[in-house]
Amino acid sequence: MDTKVWMYLVYLAISIGLIVWVARALSRNGLVFLEEVFADERLAKAVNSLLVVGFYLLNLGYVTVAMKHPDPVGSTAQAMEELSLKIGLVLLVLGALHFFNVFALGRYRRGRLRQYATHPPVAPVGRLPMPPAPRDAQPAGARPVGPYPTGAQPTAGPHPAGPGAGTGPAGGPPAR
Repeated sequence: MDTKVWMYLVYLAISIGLIVWVARALSRNGLVFLEEVFADERLAKAVNSLLVVGFYLLNLGYVTVAMKHPDPVGSTAQAMEELSLKIGLVLLVLGALHFFNVFALGRYRRGRLRQYATHPPVAPVGRLPMPPAPRDAQPAGARPVGPYPTGAQPTAGPHPAGPGAGTGPAGGPPAR
């Protein structure tokens, strides 16, 4: 057989072996990530299967398109150089596809987690004042808690945050 045919056979064997190995590893290890991204085991398995099929189609298609070498191969050294170039390109395509998938699924996951976030996106600026608890609501023997010491409750003056603040007669607008 010609050196070029041997180069093609070795190229196909190595490339297909790499594609199958990477697809199995990504499928097995990526399922955990997909289950966390989608929060549904059935959906994660379905998406994982679709990603594996797409992975095989894209990579095997690339391998077959990139197999053709227009120049004659004169020596074994030249065949090895061409073979390493072609396998290197296959590895780069595998890595680029993997990076794109992880990037896209990571963005989807961050968006989904943002939707379910329970805390506000910005820290609170201040706190609203809490009115002191009525005296009869405290258990016997308990010390009163609040901003005023015992017996020093204010008795006169407007209460801007208290009940009825800013209202006029009969709950209407403030009197002028």
